[in-house]
Amino acid sequence: MQFLGRLLDTVSSVSSLFSNPYRVRDVPLSDYAGVGKVKLKEEGRMILYKNPSCQSWDCLLVCPETPTVALRLFQVPSEEDAMNWFPQYALKLRPFYETLPLKADTTQPIVDCLRNHPDWSSAHIAVETGLRECLKHNYVQSQINARDASGQTPLHLACERGNVVCVRELLEESQARTDIKDRNGETPMHCAAKQDTAAVIQVLCSRLCSGVNELNSRGETPLHVACRLGRVEVVNALLGGGARCDIIGASGYPIHAAMKYNEKSCTEAILTADPGQLQAEDPVYGGTPLHWSKTAEMCRLLLERGCAVNYLSKTGESALHILTKRGRFEAAMVLLTHGGDANLRGQDGNTALHLAMKMDHMELIKALIVFGADVEIHNDLGETPGLIAARTSKGPNRKILLDMLCSVGVQRCLPPSPNSPPPNTTKAMPTSIGFKDIMHVAASVATMSQGRPEVDCVNMTRNKMDRLLCLDGGGIKGLVLIQMLIALEKEAGRPTSELFDWVSGTSTGGILALAIIHGKSMEYLRCLYFRMKEQVFKGSRPYESAPLEDFLKKEFGENTKMTDVRYPRVMVTSVLADRHPGELHIFRNYDAPSVLREPPYTTTATFKPLTIPQGWEDEDVLIVGYTEEPPRKRRQVTDEEQLVWRAARSSGAAPTYFRPMGRFLDGGLLANNPTLDAMTEIHQYNKAFKAEGHGEEVQRLGIVVSLGTGKPPQVVVNSVDVFRPSNPLELAKSFVGAKELGKMLVDCCTDSDGCAVDRARAWCEMTDTVYHRLSPQLSQEVMLDEVSDAILVNMLWETQMYLYEKREILQSLARQLMDN
Repeated sequence: MQFLGRLLDTVSSVSSLFSNPYRVRDVPLSDYAGVGKVKLKEEGRMILYKNPSCQSWDCLLVCPETPTVALRLFQVPSEEDAMNWFPQYALKLRPFYETLPLKADTTQPIVDCLRNHPDWSSAHIAVETGLRECLKHNYVQSQINARDASGQTPLHLACERGNVVCVRELLEESQARTDIKDRNGETPMHCAAKQDTAAVIQVLCSRLCSGVNELNSRGETPLHVACRLGRVEVVNALLGGGARCDIIGASGYPIHAAMKYNEKSCTEAILTADPGQLQAEDPVYGGTPLHWSKTAEMCRLLLERGCAVNYLSKTGESALHILTKRGRFEAAMVLLTHGGDANLRGQDGNTALHLAMKMDHMELIKALIVFGADVEIHNDLGETPGLIAARTSKGPNRKILLDMLCSVGVQRCLPPSPNSPPPNTTKAMPTSIGFKDIMHVAASVATMSQGRPEVDCVNMTRNKMDRLLCLDGGGIKGLVLIQMLIALEKEAGRPTSELFDWVSGTSTGGILALAIIHGKSMEYLRCLYFRMKEQVFKGSRPYESAPLEDFLKKEFGENTKMTDVRYPRVMVTSVLADRHPGELHIFRNYDAPSVLREPPYTTTATFKPLTIPQGWEDEDVLIVGYTEEPPRKRRQVTDEEQLVWRAARSSGAAPTYFRPMGRFLDGGLLANNPTLDAMTEIHQYNKAFKAEGHGEEVQRLGIVVSLGTGKPPQVVVNSVDVFRPSNPLELAKSFVGAKELGKMLVDCCTDSDGCAVDRARAWCEMTDTVYHRLSPQLSQEVMLDEVSDAILVNMLWETQMYLYEKREILQSLARQLMDN
């Protein structure tokens, strides 16, 4: 039985030996006091035994606290392994067993660390295991700046592990150096910059340690590393600790690293610390941070801070060129809506449109052309975008692309003949009156006036007729109005404010009408609408009014009055909604016509007067109009205190989209197409002038231009039947019918085409007034609050196609407006 017991013990020891020979175990010292155990080496408390019974070499650590029990640190079957590990155990474990009372569970991490990292010193092991008490041992102190195989010191290791306590201990008690670089050229500060928290950085910077601005082998400072990894807290700590933003690395400044990896918070932190980094050029390409941007959000961040959108790098490329080559539509749209030049010539004379043609990127091609890209411009090889499309486009996109280009007037998709000169890419400027023309006119007038004492200048003035522009409502579809006005200005060679004497508008048309008379360019307004939609249409309906009001105040001024600009005369429609039925109200920049009109309804109600209180405390008094007095009487009051932004906000208060502006609602409820109301207003204005004895100053309305925001396609309506249901199926049908009927009623009330256009055309024909109506047919219904750039670009593309089809009408209209 004794033999069997010894056999089992031997098997157990052998099995444990081969399972994990380096597991730390408690063993009785008496097992090694008998015959057969040979003591080979002894250093300090470490003893190496040879165990012939199981052919193993055992390393023991004798602990004074437990005189009968020792810690067996390893039991290996190889004498070579034993002789290799024993000296390292004896040397590196000494600081630990002389400082701390060791047990099996606390010793295991130490020996595992020693075995896994034989190049580490005791100081490295103390940091890795978190035994900071051992850092004060004299032997550990002598190794406090020792390097391992990768060149890292214990401080590198503590920073890499994010161990704030050890870092503080190494800096304060051990005077560890912070300027030592590892094999990758990284200081402890580089290691700390990779962490999620800034605690280690703060400890390092509190000691004013060196290394905060050192470059590693990759050409990165700690700030570069933190920006690349998106550690915004670390970035802020580094900036607060003396890190500089203007140290250039292998790929640029820290801000370039933040932009490359789309780290918005890090970019903001750098720009806050050093605004000059907004235009920092990288050393390789000479690109600004905008050239490194990849997303719409990052582009918007830089552009809102004033980054130059059309800056060319050393390679002759703008940010728009790069984003076009990468096919980043959303980001490119941000550049275009912030003033990016679609015709800027870059490398090899290519514009962004040349590059988009090579990419066969339909959305970008449409966007660039919509934003004014010249389809006939030549690059250095004499190629137009159309020619590139014809050469490089393949597959099903080829026909679509070429047809698409032809639909907007691209004529030259074939290579020029060898002997033919390149076509003239300069646009013909509108003819103007020169000195010779003036001399010819003077001679003609002199000839006609011979035998006649004077020329009837009064009659010549009377031949001039007023010109009226009417702009429909439609929310974000006001972009259609802008696109058509850009085309009209291009044909006439004049801004819209010089082409018309009267401008009327409803809702978005009213906002544009006010923008026109205040001299804002159409290109600016197009970009503004694209930028504005993200701010205004945020969240769910009804949207918050504050962003829209802030937008209007910023564009028109918080204290700008309607009468600050007197010409052209403007009419902006709204609806007084504090009464039933509602009443159309017109905001003007001129004195309202003093024509007595019978009230449309008999009433005994007393309405709150539209007066001007002191201090503008009541939002209901935002605009002055008519003061309600006893029934059947109205007294006109002054319009001098009307604020432009309030008028715009009142006209655009579309129900379910925005809350009412006091008592005012969107003018589209009664006059989404304001043409008839504007002509009626002009008629009453002239009538009042005649009644006051100023008939000679009255000018007849001669031209009316009505612009719509696009006609949605007609769709089939299944049912508008609303009835009392008798079963669940009929309930569903009645619900569908009610929904369709409600939509139809809203569409009919706000319809700006159809009957409204027919009536306006008939009214103009009866008065010998020239009438033009322009409104493109859209392929899909575009919501008033649409925010998708792709949908809006497609809407403008269809507008561009429509304008090309109507180019002769547009040219004729421009001549008529100029002749008048």
